[in-house]
Amino acid sequence: MPKIANVVYYRVKPRWLMVKITDENGQFGWGEATLEGHDLAVEGCLEEMIPRIMGKEANASDIENIWQMFWRHNFYRGGPVFMSALSGIDIALWDLKGRNLKVPVYELLGGKVRNEVQVYCWIGGDRPSDVENAAKARIAQGLKCVKMNATEDLNWVDSPATLDATVERLKMVKSLGLDAGLDFHGRVHKAMAKQLAKALEPHRPLFIEEPLLNEHPEAIKQLSGLTTIPIAFGERLYTRWDVKRFLEDASIDILQPDIAHAGGISETKRIATMAEAYDVAIAPHCPLGPVAFAASMHVAISSPNFAILEMSLGMHYNTEAGDGIDLLTYLKDPSVFDIGNGGYVKAPTGYGLGIDIDEEIVKKISKETLPWQCKEFHGPDGSIREW
Repeated sequence: MPKIANVVYYRVKPRWLMVKITDENGQFGWGEATLEGHDLAVEGCLEEMIPRIMGKEANASDIENIWQMFWRHNFYRGGPVFMSALSGIDIALWDLKGRNLKVPVYELLGGKVRNEVQVYCWIGGDRPSDVENAAKARIAQGLKCVKMNATEDLNWVDSPATLDATVERLKMVKSLGLDAGLDFHGRVHKAMAKQLAKALEPHRPLFIEEPLLNEHPEAIKQLSGLTTIPIAFGERLYTRWDVKRFLEDASIDILQPDIAHAGGISETKRIATMAEAYDVAIAPHCPLGPVAFAASMHVAISSPNFAILEMSLGMHYNTEAGDGIDLLTYLKDPSVFDIGNGGYVKAPTGYGLGIDIDEEIVKKISKETLPWQCKEFHGPDGSIREW
């Protein structure tokens, strides 16, 4: 089996980090190691990892062995930076293996349990306001479901009136015939989250996402017992061991692993199987680039408990720079992500991830891409608020 001959990475706009692995026969695979706001940290981790998979000991086909080597031979492991770097390598190795064997990755994961994947896209941005026109544009794209931030940034205890606009936005979007997930984004603290969940319940959102931060598992369990709205959660959980407590507590209904943060295809597929044992759906978190989206597609296609997949097409983080760079920019054939009736994207048929990245465009844009920084929000008193 071929050895790994070269590993390179590219930081590209709007905020993505792509990894390319080439074997000794010249075949290649693409991965994504994006960690929003921490480009330099992940790049540093990749610099430490890459020499360990080069040379005679690195068989490109032994994906699980490489994953376990990075995990078991590091005394300090886990967390977003380490796992995102590992994700980039892991996804690229799966793409490479599929290309070498001339099959789509989902065939290596047990084959298809569905022929297409339902997706949803964002509306409203960080400061949700004019969602009506954005919702109508998504309907025109064929979507049946959208997601929007539930609120602007909030104080730990804020005026209940700050929650009224959330309910009105949900009612308006649903009146157009769309289902909507509401992302609390971890910016809504417990006192406000309980009120907001109760106010939203009669209007039946598809789910509420990250209603509280993952460092408060006891509060999430309490909130779960107070509402009938499905609770979606998990973009800031990076391994099956991080996920375990929330499944055992029966505090979440929809698990949202991010394939670019959670150890790549290998660990995301394990997390999906683990969730199935607890009757929990998966809806992969993916406000990221084309490689992460394609990789998430393959897990979704091969996982019986898959529900819906996030898609960053036209997302505010992609378009706010005004430079025209979006999810499809780096694809030689953008039609692989075409959205059909009902908001479904068909299973890719090409080898590996089933997408072809235009490396010339990647190289060109990487030369002018600075590290992406998270936004900063402050209250009227100057205090720091959650992003």
